[in-house]
Parts: sequence; C-alpha cells; structure tokens
Amino acid sequence: MTSIAHPEAAAAPVARPRVRRRTRRRARARGGILWITVSGILLAGVVFVNVAVLQLNLRLDNANSDRAKLQADNAALQSEYSSLVSSPRVSAAAYGKLGLVYEDPSTYTYINVAKP
Repeated sequence: MTSIAHPEAAAAPVARPRVRRRTRRRARARGGILWITVSGILLAGVVFVNVAVLQLNLRLDNANSDRAKLQADNAALQSEYSSLVSSPRVSAAAYGKLGLVYEDPSTYTYINVAKP
C-alpha cells in the first residue's frame, strides 16, 4: 500500500500508458503511410489503364482511317474496271483485233440434230 509519505510510489505506474501512447502514435503513423501507399498504387493502376485505353483508341483511329482509304481505293478501281469492261469498248476491241461482229440474237436459228 502506498502512504502519504511516499507519493513517488503511486506515480510509477503512470509511465506505462505513456509508452503505449507512443506506440499507438507510431502505429497510427504506420497505418497512415500504409493507406497512402495503397492509394498511390491504386492511382498508378488507374493511370496505367487510362494510358492503355488511349493507345487502343489511337490504334482504332488508325485502323479506321486505313479502312476509309481502302474503301476509296476500291471505289476508284471499280469505276475504272467498269469503264474498261463497257460493251462498246469490248465490241470495238473484238472487231479490231479478231474481226468479230455483233449479231442480233433474234437472227439465230437452231437445228435439232437429235431427230433423224
């Protein structure tokens, strides 16, 4: 038991909670650092995903412009092909190179050779 004559004896147990408070503060500081680290990692992940999406959008834009260019080239080639295959041009080439002349189909006659 403590007596009134020795007040130091009663003050000795008070030192232990001060140590606990220091460890709690250190634990709180460590917890804060942990949360800051976790938040930084999450933000870095979000930035990484955004950069990846932007790169994919650039690739998609390039692919779309290439597709539009190919469609324009195809249209130009189709019009050139249709002008090369036009009937008067082919008829003129057949007559000039081979001497062929177009005949009206109504003037053709067919002979049935199956019946004797």
